[in-house]
Amino acid sequence: MKNWLILCVALLFATLAHAADPDIAQQLNSDDSDEKIAAIQALVKRGDDNARLTLRALAEEALYTDGTRLFRLDGEKAIDTLTGAALEPAPETTDTITINNRVRRELDAAVASLRLFAPERDKRLAAARELRETASLAMLPLLDKALAAEKDPAVRAALTLAHARAGLQSEDAAVRREAATELGASADANVKPLLAALLAKKGDAFAEADASVREAAAASLATLESRVARAEAVGRVFSGISLGSILLLAALGLAITYGVMGVINMAHGELLMIGAYSTYAMQTVFRRYLPEFVDYYVIAAIPVAFFAAALVGVAMERLVIRHLYGRALETLLATWGLSLVLIQASRVIFGSQNVEVANPAWMSGGIELWGGVQLPLNRIYIIAFAAFVLVLVWLMMQKTRLGMFVRAVTQNRSMAGCVGVPTGRIDTLAFAIGAGIAGLGGVALSQIANVGPDMGQGYIVDSFMVVVLGGVGQLAGAVWAALGLGIVSKFLEGWTGAVIAKILVLVFIIVFIQKRPQGLFAIKGRFVES
Repeated sequence: MKNWLILCVALLFATLAHAADPDIAQQLNSDDSDEKIAAIQALVKRGDDNARLTLRALAEEALYTDGTRLFRLDGEKAIDTLTGAALEPAPETTDTITINNRVRRELDAAVASLRLFAPERDKRLAAARELRETASLAMLPLLDKALAAEKDPAVRAALTLAHARAGLQSEDAAVRREAATELGASADANVKPLLAALLAKKGDAFAEADASVREAAAASLATLESRVARAEAVGRVFSGISLGSILLLAALGLAITYGVMGVINMAHGELLMIGAYSTYAMQTVFRRYLPEFVDYYVIAAIPVAFFAAALVGVAMERLVIRHLYGRALETLLATWGLSLVLIQASRVIFGSQNVEVANPAWMSGGIELWGGVQLPLNRIYIIAFAAFVLVLVWLMMQKTRLGMFVRAVTQNRSMAGCVGVPTGRIDTLAFAIGAGIAGLGGVALSQIANVGPDMGQGYIVDSFMVVVLGGVGQLAGAVWAALGLGIVSKFLEGWTGAVIAKILVLVFIIVFIQKRPQGLFAIKGRFVES
């Protein structure tokens, strides 16, 4: 008896379900957009494989009707999309179900909602993110079901926003209040307009009539703004550290050469350019001869860029700068002329237009934090690379014979020469190392900026600011100055814009040097009397 009762109930539900199918077919075949949207919402509520098949066929403009049934064509067969059964005989009329843009938007959201149960995490995440902007009240039961089944934190966060957006459309104040509270747990800046709309006024009345919903929205908005502000601050600090890493790579070599020889090398920015073009050349070689290893061209470019820039640096020091020691103005003009020569040479070899240097696959993408903050992988690798180069330079300066000679010449050239230090050779080696480090900076810069003949011009002034602010010949000073300038610049840009920020930083450095000429970290003079 019990089994018979269960069978009767099952048959009743099956009958009711199939009884609704002609209604869905009739609504989708209607010329009224509201009727079609109602049919789409009914299919979303069904949520079974046949409903998904029907919506997919509609989205692909492959859904047909004979007036009473919906079907798709599989070769010469006609398959009823609502039941999955083959239609025998095949319908003679095959009118296509057409939709307008309004229905298309509703359909896209419906298809996305049904992808929430896909086994692939990426598909569920993409669907949840799409529904953050398009979820409707009819999808609320489906979103409840998806939230109950979802375990991935990123997908759940996006689903929560979609659920809250749908809940705000409810006529029940309790549901709207719960939705407003849910939005307060988000750190997405795009949620702010939703909450602000609840607190807006239309004439003398609020857009949201219920006071409890407005209170929940106000509390959520305050929490959200605080969380977004913290996220933006984290993003600016990261951007500042990233900028500081580039400035550090550009300034490290300059700190060595300026500290040892007192040479103001106006062609230092072009050494960055040489490193960047070396990276482009290695990318071209790998694409042509080693396409299966093209993602590793950056690693191969590191030694190539170092030695290419170092060789150019040695040529500059041997042929020009060596003959101008102690003549600051002539050295300044000569190195400026060398910079023009290098720029023109790059135009002749590579052309005057920027060249394309692509990020390897392992440097593409980013890490998403709360509040929509993205940490690009290429900048994370650049920060790590700058730290690695800094450690190598410190080890060279502190733990090697060459580093001891460099420090001796920096502190007192005359005394170092008297005790047997080959100051001329040290000058050449120091210039080569400084130029090579600038070449490494060009490798890093090629991953985030355009590579062209004039790319080094924008970094020479900033490099000198880092060296002067940190203290001549001081690695620790260069690190603090580069990171400090990078972070301060990014925060100022957020408040005043890039141009005003650059002016304010320059004014600060001028005032600082007036008060403390030796920079952040003082060092003994190069010509200290014994």
